[in-house]
Amino acid sequence: MSKPPFKMPQRPTPAAARLDQWVTAGGGEAAAAAPETAPRSERETGKLARLTIDLTPELHARFKATCAIKGTKMIAEVTRFIEDWTQKNG
Repeated sequence: MSKPPFKMPQRPTPAAARLDQWVTAGGGEAAAAAPETAPRSERETGKLARLTIDLTPELHARFKATCAIKGTKMIAEVTRFIEDWTQKNG
């Protein structure tokens, strides 16, 4: 029997699984604050609509780094901006 042309995926190690969970939760103190930083529409209704935007790689990197420094999630910052903007302009 011949060797398969691809490598079989490996199960993540316990350390990798913990790291994935930490990244998903926001890590550190931000993980404990996750319910408060969840988008309001998700907290209230459980239904979400998707919004896709294109950013330059430089702007995306600056936004991501700033959110990491603040300990917030990018989606929480975008949602907060949209909520503030629609209240002022709606």
